[in-house]
Amino acid sequence: MSDPRLASLVVVVCSLCAMPSFAAESSYVSCDNGLRCFKAPCPSSSALDLATGAIIKGVSIDASGLPQADKAITDLSDALYAGKIVVRGSIEHRTQTITGKKYNLPWLVATRIVRTAKDSERKHCSSH
Repeated sequence: MSDPRLASLVVVVCSLCAMPSFAAESSYVSCDNGLRCFKAPCPSSSALDLATGAIIKGVSIDASGLPQADKAITDLSDALYAGKIVVRGSIEHRTQTITGKKYNLPWLVATRIVRTAKDSERKHCSSH
């Protein structure tokens, strides 16, 4: 690359793409999928990406980024566990050490509650 402006632009774009805080947000329905654990990491929860239809298995939920009004819902963990609500957020992969082994596990980082989930959006849930 002989053009320094183009090289600088490529570096900036690559840097932005690599930053987890710029992960694309989507809407998800997360719930217990009926699978049971035999050993860690546990695949018993999944999240349906409503934009793509992809199901992410073994996902954990990070609800710490929800607005205070959304956190105030009294049965928030039950609503998340049973797939009762649609949340806006992004999937991040975080390294965790479980029984001495490192795993790169998916986390749904929720940023807000969108609405109540439809029955058709809960088909991957064990309670459906």
